[in-house]
Amino acid sequence: AMFFQNGVTGTTGPEMWLGKAAFENELGVQSPVGFWDPVGFTADGDVAAFKRRRTVELKHGRISMLAAMGFMTPEITGKFPGYLSPSAGLKFADVPNGLAAISKVPALGWAQMIAYGGFVEISGGKYVSDRPGDYGWRASTKADPEENKRSLQSELANGRLAMTAIMAMFFQNGVTGTTGPEMWLGKAAFENELGVQSPVGFWDPVGFTADGDV
Repeated sequence: AMFFQNGVTGTTGPEMWLGKAAFENELGVQSPVGFWDPVGFTADGDVAAFKRRRTVELKHGRISMLAAMGFMTPEITGKFPGYLSPSAGLKFADVPNGLAAISKVPALGWAQMIAYGGFVEISGGKYVSDRPGDYGWRASTKADPEENKRSLQSELANGRLAMTAIMAMFFQNGVTGTTGPEMWLGKAAFENELGVQSPVGFWDPVGFTADGDV
């Protein structure tokens, strides 16, 4: 690990882990980790590259927050009534939750999503080198600079959590084949077995008991 870090950052000193001091006061430097750049992306002090990466981080964080909510909401509130695609005879209720929904989306639906994503990328490109994540409008604006900074810090922290969360959901859904509570609880057949103890109760996140094989 030291050889790799030294080869990437060109140093074996503490700056190998801390990166350039120029970025230590940027948004996103939060406790308990503080400024953390073990791979050395900021070692060259390139401000433009830092802003580009911050823009990408914010974009992925925002998408992941929406994705995480979209993954859970149909399980909690149910689906819209009516047809998703009248021409294809596809109802909202026909679309399964989780990764299985990918196979049900019509080709035109994919085309619409890709076109919208391309529009966002092109129209927002001019903001990359200016203020990362600021696309000219905000859902809320706080007059107090400290309150505004706190909100922006919260967005970064929540986005980072959401990126981790949605990948965990994908992994769990791919392993267990479900997005419902049984993804975490497993088969009821084993809930009265020895070893099911408080405070966790029956816990089988990987789904070893999902097939009910005694």
